[in-house]
Parts: sequence; C-alpha cells; structure tokens
Amino acid sequence: MIVWLNGTHGAGKTTTSALVQQLLPDSQVFDAEKVGETLMDIKPGLPATDNFQHWPPWRPLVVETARRILDYTGGTLVMPMTVLVEEYWREIGEGLAGHGIEVRHFVLHADQDTLRARIENDTVVPPGPFRFRHLEPYAEAARTWLHADAEVVDTTHLTPAEAARRIVESVKG
Repeated sequence: MIVWLNGTHGAGKTTTSALVQQLLPDSQVFDAEKVGETLMDIKPGLPATDNFQHWPPWRPLVVETARRILDYTGGTLVMPMTVLVEEYWREIGEGLAGHGIEVRHFVLHADQDTLRARIENDTVVPPGPFRFRHLEPYAEAARTWLHADAEVVDTTHLTPAEAARRIVESVKG
C-alpha cells in the first residue's frame, strides 16, 4: 500500500510523513522529489521547465520506483509529494493501480494565511518564490478536483503528530 501525502508547501507533508512512518509498522518513506532531482541532474539537461513534474518521464519513473521499492520491502510506502495537476495524478494513480498497488490519498490542507506563515518561518527550507508560487495552484486544485479525490486532513490547527495519528487511524480503520 502507498499512503500518499499531498498538499502544497507549508502543509506539513515532510514532517507528517516521518511521523506516519513511525506509527505504521513495516513502512518506509519515499519522497518522489528525488526522482525529479535525478532528472534535473541529466547533462546537458532536459528541456527547460519550472517544475520537473512537467517532464513526461517523471510520472512513470515515480510509479516504477515506488513499485520496485514495495516489491523489495513489502509493507507500506509513505510518499510526501505535491501533485497539483489532475492529469499527472491520474497517470500516477493508474500506473500504480496497474501494478495492483492500493493508494490511500490524503491531502494535508491549511488555510492560505497559515501556509504563508509556515513558509515564511520555515527553518529547514528557506522561503522562496518557488514555494509561494504553489499556493494559488494548490487553491485551484483544491477547488476543482484535489479535495474530492482525497481524504482531506486540515492541519491549520493540528500539530504534525495529530495529523499523523488521524492518517494512521484512517489507514488502519
């Protein structure tokens, strides 16, 4: 099984994923951003883009990497990764389903003011325009498809530990 934690920057995906992993026996965390970083390292470079998810190889490579990890480790794979383009999410979801992998899709949500404050005060990842640019696309995805497609966990007033417990309770449910 994959427990996919979606949501925009500042929602708490990275922190919450580590806590979910601690609460779920036989689980590992895999950040699909590493697949994008690998593609960014190709020399002389793939076509210019503002987001590696736009490169067509990223989505099937995420599916294949997750499948291979699960084949090797078994258990549950916790994946913190923002995907705001519905077509990309469908491609990943269908690819995983084609391998018989169950995906539990959660969206960590917070209101815009909370997200901005979290990004501005982040001591691990410095605030930058890239992170702020995702706030409106997240809001649009939330309005149009994302919240309908996933179980929404509003983290506006939750600690990461509380959010992790809710996710694990739902998964074990």
